[in-house]
Amino acid sequence: MSFDVRLRVDERVATIELRGELDAATAGRFHDTIDQAAAAGAIELVIRAEQLAYLSSAGLRSLVFARQKMGDDVRIAVVGAPETVARTIRLAGFDHSIDLIDV
Repeated sequence: MSFDVRLRVDERVATIELRGELDAATAGRFHDTIDQAAAAGAIELVIRAEQLAYLSSAGLRSLVFARQKMGDDVRIAVVGAPETVARTIRLAGFDHSIDLIDV
């Protein structure tokens, strides 16, 4: 399955839309997008995950990278993650570092 990542920044809120599989092969593109969001001075990061079909351990590490890159003062929300993706985030305990929001 292919992977697509899109960034939009509106009034210091960065929204990243993920589509496909976030794994070792695609994590670099996500990291580049996180770098762009941080450089834009975002105070909130919203990760739209409705179309994210798979999150590997490398993908989970990418979320950790986002937390570290954005800093503790920036709210990070993963919105609409499919149950399999949300379960991976919860099992790792990472739902304590970000907001995991159902839609």
